[in-house]
Amino acid sequence: MLFSKRIYIGVDPTSGRKAFTYAAIDQDMELVAMAGCDLDDLLAFIGGQQAVVVAVNAPSHTNLGLVRQILENQSLTPGQHQIRGADMRLAEYELRAHGINISGTPSRTESCSAWVQSGFDVYRHLSRMGFKSFPADGATHLWLETHPHAGFSVLLEQIPFPKPTLEGRLQRQLALHDRGLRIKDPMEFFEEITRYRLLKGILPTEMIYLPEFLDALMAAYTAFQAACTPDDVVLVGDETEGRMVLPVRQLKARYDS
Repeated sequence: MLFSKRIYIGVDPTSGRKAFTYAAIDQDMELVAMAGCDLDDLLAFIGGQQAVVVAVNAPSHTNLGLVRQILENQSLTPGQHQIRGADMRLAEYELRAHGINISGTPSRTESCSAWVQSGFDVYRHLSRMGFKSFPADGATHLWLETHPHAGFSVLLEQIPFPKPTLEGRLQRQLALHDRGLRIKDPMEFFEEITRYRLLKGILPTEMIYLPEFLDALMAAYTAFQAACTPDDVVLVGDETEGRMVLPVRQLKARYDS
């Protein structure tokens, strides 16, 4: 599917039947495509766009030991013992300091989980296709790294409900809808609930996107914000390890449930 104007694509590596989930929005924040796919189909869709910003929900690099060095410098006995909890990137370390607990990225590729290595594959192919990392003035093809849990946390200004739950899905979809994405209004879910349907356990769950699609939509929204209003995003971490882009101007001191 080819679009003549800039498209903003969010990519989420998944552990389901399809290796990836993607969502694409246009300059009017209209949802133009959303699907599960394999790597070849994903790259074909991305490669067919004349101008595109791709946000990936996965680390772009392994850690280079920056956090280990920080913790070593803070230790009262540097070099005398093994530093625990240091196998992560600076971006992940900084987010944890704000109360956003996300998994750390190991220092070795082979130690990374399958979905992280799938993300590395995406970045590698995007680089070969001529994509530049955000920010890059004048580039028509950009990629950036983001994180769905962190993205929803900063938008909601609190830690969201667990994403597999119905309330977690409703909360995430409402957060995106309220920021202008032209997606299904999750509040219509409640209009479809009748006494009979509730008693029978027949809920209109088809109106609420699955977690992996919501994560891909969050990434697409972040790509849109980064390209259209770059002053409204914040970059977390160190460039050498991969910086994470989140769709707010600045982080709160602490995010609580």
